[in-house]
Amino acid sequence: MATPPTKQSILHLYHSMLRTSQSFSSYNFRQYFVRRTKSTFREIQSETDPAKLAAFYEEKAKELAVLKRSAIVNQLYGGWKVVVEKQQAEHERADS
Repeated sequence: MATPPTKQSILHLYHSMLRTSQSFSSYNFRQYFVRRTKSTFREIQSETDPAKLAAFYEEKAKELAVLKRSAIVNQLYGGWKVVVEKQQAEHERADS
């Protein structure tokens, strides 16, 4: 029987997935993976079965590796910022 992961290790995995989701340069991908991560971990929050927790942890650890690779590729080929993202203010020249 698989040993269940500790609550601390599940929280660490959750925070790692959120951090990796935030590293996408594309707004749409970034928001999608943040929402998906939060909803996935919210579903497993009340689970007590050790076998299900172990399977969930293994699956999400593999998913984290894929997410990291995808974020790197997205950063390499990221496009323009969309309107809803915070834009950097352009400095205007003062006419003196």
